[in-house]
Amino acid sequence: MSKTKTAKDPDETQTSEKLKTKDYERELAKLHVELVKLQEWVKHQGLKVCVVFEGRDGAGKGGTIKAITERVSPRVFRVIALPSPTEREKSQMYAQRYIPHFPAAGEVIIFDRSWYNRAGVERVMGFCTEEQAKRFLQVVPQFEKMMLESGIVLLKYWLEVSPEEQTRRLEGRIEDGRKIWKLSPMDLQSYSRWYDYSRARDAMFAATDTAWAPWYVARSDDKKKARLNIIRHLLSQIPYEDVPREKIKLPKRQKAGDYQEPNYPFKFIPETY
Repeated sequence: MSKTKTAKDPDETQTSEKLKTKDYERELAKLHVELVKLQEWVKHQGLKVCVVFEGRDGAGKGGTIKAITERVSPRVFRVIALPSPTEREKSQMYAQRYIPHFPAAGEVIIFDRSWYNRAGVERVMGFCTEEQAKRFLQVVPQFEKMMLESGIVLLKYWLEVSPEEQTRRLEGRIEDGRKIWKLSPMDLQSYSRWYDYSRARDAMFAATDTAWAPWYVARSDDKKKARLNIIRHLLSQIPYEDVPREKIKLPKRQKAGDYQEPNYPFKFIPETY
């Protein structure tokens, strides 16, 4: 017999409880160690990894990407966040401006928004025709199959935020001098079109959630939990091992010999702190 959930159900309570900052930082530190192991394995094996992040404005894509990349090498983990296309790029084949950023051997490329702009913001805001959007959804599964056949490991994440939490976050950006740059006129326009974006998301999932390149959805109302869950999932999708390496020991530093510190008027910055 299935269990009837109540307000005191432990599973439900665990989901609704906020994660303490101390616990979050402890778990994130453990995951960072694993991400470094993955990085070394990607380099060692010459893997090509492409990670796509999509979601509504305020869903937490940027914070998640920062959590993934803050302890790894930017030469291996590279973040791609393309601006609006130029007039020249608008005249090219649609995927053309994304392809040069695809990973080579030993790289993990993270797209902060991707070719799926055509299925989302471009479709909703009228930057492409409805026919162009529908054609994109028809061809992108084969496009992604070609990526996989070339040896690319493709992971696609959609961050799902509730309308209430999106409102809270976007309102917070208005008053926060550190985040005001995140709120563009386009964000304000798209905010009012919640259900148009919902329809576009649904159509995107129906057409592109394929067996070879599925969409993975993360509930992101709790940013800390979402980041940990996504990182853990990402690690589970790419089998990796510890790369053998010699034990590191610092060598002896050379003796000064005849070197003397110069009496040079260094322009030290003010020590305000």
